[in-house]
Amino acid sequence: MKISEEVKDALSYNRPIVALESTIIAHGMPYPKNIEVAIEVEQIIREEGAIPATIGVIKGEIIVGLSKAEIEYIGSAKEVMKLSTREIPICIMRKNDGATAVSATSFIAERAGIKVFATGGAGGVHREVFKSFDISRDLDELSLRNIILVSSGTKSILDIPKTIEYLETKGVIVVGYQTDEFPAFYSRKSNIKIPGVNSPEEVAEIFKEKQNLSIKGAILVANPIPEEYEIPSPIVEKWIALALADARRQDIHGKQVTPFLLSKLVELSNGKTLTANIHLMKNNAKVAALIAKELTK
Repeated sequence: MKISEEVKDALSYNRPIVALESTIIAHGMPYPKNIEVAIEVEQIIREEGAIPATIGVIKGEIIVGLSKAEIEYIGSAKEVMKLSTREIPICIMRKNDGATAVSATSFIAERAGIKVFATGGAGGVHREVFKSFDISRDLDELSLRNIILVSSGTKSILDIPKTIEYLETKGVIVVGYQTDEFPAFYSRKSNIKIPGVNSPEEVAEIFKEKQNLSIKGAILVANPIPEEYEIPSPIVEKWIALALADARRQDIHGKQVTPFLLSKLVELSNGKTLTANIHLMKNNAKVAALIAKELTK
C-alpha cells in the first residue's frame, strides 16, 4: 500500500482526513466531467480544513491519496476493474488498474487509519432481489469497518426499505444528518424514519461512544441532497422503471447493473440526474470534512 506524503503527514499529526472512492471517477461519470468533479470534491474538503485521500489501484499498487495525475489516469484509462473488497487481491496479482467501490474503499481506508469516508450513495439490496439475489458487498463491509460513511442514503435504483432492514440486521448505525428521514439519493425523503443528528459534533460523539463500547461496524450518516438540486421521487421512479426494463431486455446483470442504470438515468433525464449526483457528492464531502475535524479534536 502506497500512502501519499500528504496523507502520511496528516495521519502522523492527527489531522482530519476524508477518504474518497475512485469508482465514481472510473465508472460513475462520463469523461472528462469525472476528473473535473473529482478534483473539485477534493478542493471542497481542503477548504473545510481537511485532507482528501482518494483511493485506487494503479498497476497493482493500492494508493491512498491519488495525485491529480493519478486521478486523471484512473478517469481516462480504458480497462479499469471495478473493485469490491474481494477483487482487490486479483487486481494486485494481475498488476491491473482498479477503481475502488464503497466496500473496497472502506476496507482500505480503515487499514490506512482513516476514519471518515464520503461517497455519493452506498450500495444496497437491489430491486427484484428474490430473482437475482443481488445484495451489494457494501452492506456487509460496513458491518465490519470502524468508520463513518457520509452518503445521500443509498442509490434510488435500489430497494431502500430492504436496504435499511439489512443494515439493521448487520448492526450498522444509521443516522440522518439534520433530518429524521432516510434520503432517497436524488430525492430528500423516502418516508422511512431514522434517528436524526443536528451537527458534526453529535456524529463524532456517537462514534467515540461506539468505540468505547467496542461495538463493531460503521456509522452511515445519511445526508440529503441540497434542496435546490432535488428531483421529486415520482419522476425518478418513472425513469428507473424504464431503465430497469431496458436492463432486462439487454440481460444486464451483476456488477454491470448499477453503472448501466445510472448511465440510462442520465440519458432519460437529459442530464438532470448527473447534475444532482455531482451536487450531492460535493455536499457529502463537505459534511464529511466537518465530521473529520470534530474527530481530531
